[in-house]
Amino acid sequence: MSLALYQPDIPQNAGTLMRLGACLDLKVHLIHPTGFLFTQKSFRRAGMDYLDQVDLREHKSFEAFNEWRKAEDKRLVLLTTKSSILHTEAAFESDDILMVGRESAGVPDEVAEISDLNLRIPMRQDTRSINVAIAASLVLSDALRQTNHWANLS
Repeated sequence: MSLALYQPDIPQNAGTLMRLGACLDLKVHLIHPTGFLFTQKSFRRAGMDYLDQVDLREHKSFEAFNEWRKAEDKRLVLLTTKSSILHTEAAFESDDILMVGRESAGVPDEVAEISDLNLRIPMRQDTRSINVAIAASLVLSDALRQTNHWANLS
């Protein structure tokens, strides 16, 4: 299981997700461009001292990421508010890549169409969205349970 951040806008969220990847032993894919200057200082507060422990792979564009993903035969699972499929209905696989979109705009329609599985988190109808770091954590919890990843951690 790994986590992909599609062109993140907010360094604090990206840092939080990288910290999550480090703590849960997940590879994190950062898809450029970012909406901020990508430096250690940008992440210092949210990522704290975990950033040197994250297995981070940077991709210069979504096209480069998608080419790598296809070559590795990895399934792309997108979290999006536009899906009719709930994350609670999904069957996750251990080599899935769970991707979250930009905080300001999600992902373009072309990216959603390329994804192998698009999922949404059930929530009240009068709310717009959940913070990407919280959304990824929520869905990863179920995905890691289904794939028995928790057994690998102490």
